[in-house]
Amino acid sequence: MSRKLPTIHRITEHDAGPYRMEQLDLEFSNGERRQFQRLHGRGHGAVVVVPMLDADTVLLVREYAAGMHRYELGLVKGRIDEGETAVQAADRELKEEAGYGARSLVLLRSLTLAPTYMSHEAQLVVARDLYPERLPGDEPEELELVPWRLDALHELILREDFSEGRSIAALFIAREWLQSQ
Repeated sequence: MSRKLPTIHRITEHDAGPYRMEQLDLEFSNGERRQFQRLHGRGHGAVVVVPMLDADTVLLVREYAAGMHRYELGLVKGRIDEGETAVQAADRELKEEAGYGARSLVLLRSLTLAPTYMSHEAQLVVARDLYPERLPGDEPEELELVPWRLDALHELILREDFSEGRSIAALFIAREWLQSQ
């Protein structure tokens, strides 16, 4: 069933640190009126990179996750800077966070984080044919690199220190895509 999108009667904005908070005055097709809030990130989006060391092994990074106040295992990720494409940002982030560049970078699709209240989208990029190259990044400490075999994803997803939804989804999507190549 396709529905008509709600009518937006008014949008009120206020600053919320790294986000812009919007309050929407909405009217649905059945006449119901509601107030919804959504967050817009500042910037040009984000990338999530699946760096493949070889055909069977992905390179993960362990970094401090302030939201959970612990070290978290996940994929290379970061913001897309002004003027960059998602593929260029993926290559830069890979060099900054993991110390590798990639000769092959393929944009697979976008991932949303919480689409019911955030406009955040991250572009999923698979990086292959890696070579050593490091760029200075904004991380306060060098990130630990952890190779992980794709045939052991069932073990990875049960780890307490691997909980970020984008990383989990990206690995399964990338694994399926790689198997179809």
